[in-house]
Amino acid sequence: MKKQGMNPYLPSWEYIPDGEPYVFNNRVYVFGSHDRFNGHAYCLNDYVCWSAPVDDLADWQCEGVIYRKTDDPVNHAGNMCLYAPDVTLGPDGRYYLYYVLDKVSIVSVAVCDTPAGKYEFYGYVKYADGTRLGEKEGDEPQFDPGVLTEGKKTYLYTGFCAVGDRSRKGAMATVLGPDMLTILEDPVFIAPSEPYSEGSSFKGHEFFEAPSMRKVGDTYYFIYSSIVMHELCYATSKNPTKGFEYKGVIVSNNDLHIDSYKPADKPMFYGGNNHGSIIEINSKWFIFYHRHTNGSNFCRQGCMEQIEILNDGTIPQVEMTSCGSNGGALIGRGEYPAYLACNLFYREEEKYTGDLWMDSQFPKITQDGKDGDEEIGYIANMQDTATAGFKYFDCKDIKTIKIKVRGYCSGVFEVKTSWNGKALARIPVKFTNVWTEYSSDIIISDGIQALYFTYTGNGRASLASFTFE
Repeated sequence: MKKQGMNPYLPSWEYIPDGEPYVFNNRVYVFGSHDRFNGHAYCLNDYVCWSAPVDDLADWQCEGVIYRKTDDPVNHAGNMCLYAPDVTLGPDGRYYLYYVLDKVSIVSVAVCDTPAGKYEFYGYVKYADGTRLGEKEGDEPQFDPGVLTEGKKTYLYTGFCAVGDRSRKGAMATVLGPDMLTILEDPVFIAPSEPYSEGSSFKGHEFFEAPSMRKVGDTYYFIYSSIVMHELCYATSKNPTKGFEYKGVIVSNNDLHIDSYKPADKPMFYGGNNHGSIIEINSKWFIFYHRHTNGSNFCRQGCMEQIEILNDGTIPQVEMTSCGSNGGALIGRGEYPAYLACNLFYREEEKYTGDLWMDSQFPKITQDGKDGDEEIGYIANMQDTATAGFKYFDCKDIKTIKIKVRGYCSGVFEVKTSWNGKALARIPVKFTNVWTEYSSDIIISDGIQALYFTYTGNGRASLASFTFE
């Protein structure tokens, strides 16, 4: 059986947020920053790249380290982190990597002959007089570069704008020449920050960070993270540097605004900052984004959902799912790891992962071992009412459900097909230091179903996997 596409789409021990997907030579390449498991800050590791064939989006392979933080001349000591990058194919047929280090406000560029080879430092984005962008009087600090190349021009999009900060006016667009470094047209603002949004279409969804640009037909789609952080929004224009109008939310990493299976204002995961973009792969469109794990802002994992661009150019918001690139529901049979949970919550609702830092009451997706250990993820710290949800499965003739659990716990896992539905099975569990399998008879209606596991009882349970039979 061909491997299914799932979320997260990379192995559970890999932490690649801020994903920018591209198709080069019939492969999908994802370029992102690189978090460290149990890290104390964002983006502590070097850039790596993952790729997959366009006709098998479950078959991801690691291309290895493509750029090290110490490769930049201003960072030989390695005391700065590589923040979210982007890549574009230049007019000379080479691939250009744009990035910003965490303690400077200039844009660095590296270059490579192949999409995922070893990039070499190339230079800094600069004005014609040699002044680096971000260092000229009046320049705003550069952050989160996104790039789009058309002909001999490359459009560079940058910016970071916190709520209330009147020193930052919004997302910037800067036009570069064919050398991929020299500015042809000075920065202009294409989407407002919160203090400057009055009267605009962006009100309530003002630009925060994570600018990314894609062109669909004759329309430019500006994808970005809004001031509410957890959502990836989009605005459109017929021009790459002006005229953008806010259109909507594509995905939220706590599923706010979605009302198809729960109230629109109910968070179903622990959200946080978000960053990604859209890509067409084999005539299907996808949004790449990231989720937060380990009860921290600093362990983010890449996810993807199939989207639809309607005839009028709009993109309806999609749910977070466990299906990723599968193109539909997962097979409702066999064993599935618990880290595929797309819903995770507790009786006390929280929208943001940042509110969970050092808080022991909330469930979290985590792993054993240290960063780089290929340990399969699981859900830890499931206390009374903690719920993990998985969407969706194509079920048929299911008679038995099994779970693997460990922990200082004494209680019951209720199995449901909706987050607030009735229990279809109750599986008692007890204290064990090793993963122990428990099972119950169950009848799940045939068809496309979600699956929810709610722990009730004492102590803290960890959930490794579940099995349909």
